[in-house]
Amino acid sequence: MSTARTQRRAFDRDKALEVALREFWLHGYETTSVASLTRAMGINPPSLYAAFGDKRQLFTEVVQHYAATHGSYGARALAQPTARGAIETMLRLAAAEYTDPSHPPGCLVISGATNCTPAAEDVKAELRAFREGTKQALEEKIDADIAAGRLPEGTDAGALATFYAAVIQGMSTQACDGVGREKLERVVETALKAWPTNTPDDAGSHRDTPHATDAIDAATDAP
Repeated sequence: MSTARTQRRAFDRDKALEVALREFWLHGYETTSVASLTRAMGINPPSLYAAFGDKRQLFTEVVQHYAATHGSYGARALAQPTARGAIETMLRLAAAEYTDPSHPPGCLVISGATNCTPAAEDVKAELRAFREGTKQALEEKIDADIAAGRLPEGTDAGALATFYAAVIQGMSTQACDGVGREKLERVVETALKAWPTNTPDDAGSHRDTPHATDAIDAATDAP
């Protein structure tokens, strides 16, 4: 490797990726320019292109990094054994993550392409696919709980999953508007009251709730 190339790559790639994540999270995909990225990352454009490709490729890597770090609460919630446990865990972890003062508020996957022009339709589609994937996973867990008798047979799994996806997206917007964790927790409590409970096995469906709470406390270091 040439000395010039070594110098171009002589930076902490993971740190630069986290900085890029913050820029996209704060300003959205289209408003974030290559100039603002390289300025924040402390590198020049050739170094950015050599390490990450163009801005579009960098954004995809940023989204993947977000999903594995700040946005990993979704996967952790879906590991709960029941749909209700998954929903409760996801909502409570989202309330904590969206209001964490160590990073921008809300969710990058929800807000990263809200004001994009048609030229960035592929970016909107990429983020939409992430959101739809989570909603589909919730629907599948709800379907499994219906089949197991934990929920009434007439439960509309698709509508229920869409409802909680809408709650999560609304919580992100509220956090971006400055609403704190305590108020979002109250939103969570209200949203959980919409969970279907008119079933003989209702008590069994709640037996997993302590496990969900344990996972939430461990993940958020709740006092």
